[in-house]
Amino acid sequence: MPLQDVTVTIDIKKPSALIGLGTPLILANKAGESTYKEYLDLDGIKEALGQESDGYKIAKQIFAQGDYRPEKVAIATYSDPITAVTVLENYFYNDWYFVMLDTGAVTDYKAISDAVESKALKMAAHVVDSKEDLAILKAGKYDRTWVIQHNTIAELPHAALIGQVGSRPVGSLTWKFKTLKFVTPQDLTQTQLNDVHTGGAFAYVTKAGIDQTSEGTLVSGEYIDVIHGKDWVKLNIEQQVQYLLSTNPKIPYTDSGIAQIEGAVRTVLEIAGQNGIIGTDDAGQYLYTITAKSRNEVLASDRAARKYNGLSFSFELAGAIHEAKIHGEILV
Repeated sequence: MPLQDVTVTIDIKKPSALIGLGTPLILANKAGESTYKEYLDLDGIKEALGQESDGYKIAKQIFAQGDYRPEKVAIATYSDPITAVTVLENYFYNDWYFVMLDTGAVTDYKAISDAVESKALKMAAHVVDSKEDLAILKAGKYDRTWVIQHNTIAELPHAALIGQVGSRPVGSLTWKFKTLKFVTPQDLTQTQLNDVHTGGAFAYVTKAGIDQTSEGTLVSGEYIDVIHGKDWVKLNIEQQVQYLLSTNPKIPYTDSGIAQIEGAVRTVLEIAGQNGIIGTDDAGQYLYTITAKSRNEVLASDRAARKYNGLSFSFELAGAIHEAKIHGEILV
């Protein structure tokens, strides 16, 4: 884990409704020593993996999404006896957010998801083409894995969705209703689509003549943008408070010093509100609160150890509308 002196814990309490978190990581099978590298275009990936490799094809689908594609794609290579999970663990705290395995069985996908879940950070993305494989992932009740069920795995809809949505401002949009390039929508009945959703995945279908993702949820049923937003707030607060401590000669253990930390947290929450992560009240004010203990309220032992654990915050999620029932009448 990177060196840091600031740790943020956020609990999402229901009901409620800086760092970019859009870089994908592809775990790619390649003979030789494991490496990690970030690429700005396909040429370097083609040279590293070969044009026919599954890792290259995933990267190509990500970059093919046009204006919304991420600035870079990270590639971490693995080869027997080193497993993809081992490589994931080794590079977990590098600068990426979404991880995809180049190819493998559902048990390999599950191992990746287990590793991500254990860290309580970042997300895994998979595509499956059978109810049986989906059921294995559903059993994990993952809060940090999302799955697309699609009858043509080779079209890599999960990579396309990351390319379309992952790098847009966190909180600014939902992962439902998104049109993907070079992915064929499935012709599903409502019952079949309901089965996909109940199974913990979502699909790519056509509604009202528009090709689009049918949902934007994780295996657990939580929304992708909720967890994405939670991580954005956590990491940005950690970064901003760490920057405050590192760039000042000293933050004094006084009420004024504590106020500086509170100010850094408030700045991040304001941006989170602007991005659409935090909701607003009727007056347009962002719905968050910050509580900071004064110096005199902190234990003397914490002051002696130069630790401040007295700041907490909460916020209400902005959420998004995924369904609408509209009632009307026609007067004749």
